Amino acid sequence: MNVLELSEQEIIRRNSLNELRAMGIEPYPAAEYVTNAFSNGIKSEFKDDAEPREVSIAGRIMSRRVMGKASFIELQDSKGRIQVYITRDDICPDENKDMYNVVFKRLLDLGDFVGIEGFVFRTQTGEISVHAKKLTVLAKSLRPLPIVKYKDGVAYDSFEDPELRYRQRYVDLIVNDGVKDTFLKRAKIISTMRAVLDEAGYTEVETPILQSIPGGASARPFITHHNSLDIDLYLRIATELYLKRLIVGGFEGVYEIGKNFRNEGMDKNHNPEFTCMELYVQYKDYNWMMGFTEKLLERICTAVNGCPETVIDGKTISFRAPFRRLPILEAIKEKTGYDLEGKTEDEIRAICKELNMEIDDTMGKGKLIDEIFGEFCEGTFIQPTFITDYPVEMSPLTKMHRSKPGLTERFELMVNGKELANAYSELNDPLDQEERFKEQLRLSEKGDDEAMFIDQDFLKALQYGMPPTSGIGIGIDRLTMLMTGKPFIQEVLFFPQMRPEKVTPKDAPAKYTELGIPADWVPVIQKAGYNLVSDMKDVNPQKLHMDICGLNKKYKLELTNPTVADVQAWIEKIEK
Repeated sequence: MNVLELSEQEIIRRNSLNELRAMGIEPYPAAEYVTNAFSNGIKSEFKDDAEPREVSIAGRIMSRRVMGKASFIELQDSKGRIQVYITRDDICPDENKDMYNVVFKRLLDLGDFVGIEGFVFRTQTGEISVHAKKLTVLAKSLRPLPIVKYKDGVAYDSFEDPELRYRQRYVDLIVNDGVKDTFLKRAKIISTMRAVLDEAGYTEVETPILQSIPGGASARPFITHHNSLDIDLYLRIATELYLKRLIVGGFEGVYEIGKNFRNEGMDKNHNPEFTCMELYVQYKDYNWMMGFTEKLLERICTAVNGCPETVIDGKTISFRAPFRRLPILEAIKEKTGYDLEGKTEDEIRAICKELNMEIDDTMGKGKLIDEIFGEFCEGTFIQPTFITDYPVEMSPLTKMHRSKPGLTERFELMVNGKELANAYSELNDPLDQEERFKEQLRLSEKGDDEAMFIDQDFLKALQYGMPPTSGIGIGIDRLTMLMTGKPFIQEVLFFPQMRPEKVTPKDAPAKYTELGIPADWVPVIQKAGYNLVSDMKDVNPQKLHMDICGLNKKYKLELTNPTVADVQAWIEKIEK
């Protein structure tokens, strides 16, 4: 890498790295470093009256206080932080004191990884610490960390910019307390969910991510191309239709925890790549699934938070069973005053206009009802609420309601104003399913780009017979937001999708050399902030000369300095 592309701190650290190697110390050793303790265990297991415990620990230097021949550092390992006491004569028992005077005091920086062998003790101020007897360099950090400093409980130099935090999650995890805990809770959510499903006797499976037809949901897919087969494929929008094929094949219950992809908007609740759990169980219906979901979520919340309650946006949400159950048309009537039961598409369209909603001609009856519910109802359900009995137009994969004509046996679970789960008594009538698919095709032809495709192979599978089945999908990302109290989906994704970073535009070197500028000086001029030739146009020649000659000296580039007259000639050519 060109030295001009580095910050001053990065240059200093690279020089330190070279000095370590010159001393015969490899800054990135290959050998295993054996540890026998973590910071949290050392603290929790310490006893003042016990024999000093010998430990070998490793971690990143997060702070240090050098006081002559003795120093303190704060070491961060995968479990937390612990103080380490280091003295010159302890880690340098021989006459050569370079490991302390040169390596520790001058060549090591905050962010570097070191290994410490020593014993545990309590300092005079009462802090449980490790007294170092040996220090080993394990990895040199070439970029300085944005170390958060605290004084009187106030944080300084915080790494808080959301865009930087999401782009550099690795830095966020290092320096910001609580971030790692969020993702440990996410792991706990998934492991608890998997344990409940496994205990129930259901089989975890994997289904294709690349699919010839994007089925199982109404959403806009991502499209890619398979070169060998010379066909377009879609990233899956749901796992549903493949999991149902396995129910046809004879599994009692199957589930998958995996990634889905939808080529739609991004906001605080949506990411185009998201994690979902889908479960299908034979001989069950949506009433059974409501009860199973209540027990599942209560157990998850208790495992993560120690109780069935969680707090988000200042609101306490209880996952204690049972949850409220409310038909969708009753919810709309409750919130808007309009009764949509038995209404035609044209009548509902007229109601939308009375409600001052923005709609278009591509929206069918189901999409119109969904828009009304989304705008006037969805955000009002804070405590867990099952919204049930959706119109058939909104539910192309759902069994018709056993006693309510025109409705289906479907529920969505609303929590904190957002959908958390979607579940059905699954449609297993192949003839009815074919007609539903054809209706989706008609919507697609009207311009609805979220309408479903007709999956002929899935219809073939249904024709072999699928038993009565209930299925559910639960969004893992939103569930994690709820269980950890995070208001933004980006806070619970390690690496959320981001717009490309803005790159500072720079002119090609040829544009500079056309002015008579030597090629070796082009990077220097751009380092000085003149990324475009036009940036130099109105600059005082003496200032530009001072800027670039100063960089030549600072970075020891050993270039022959131009004269002020040379610089003035460059600038004059720009004006021509």
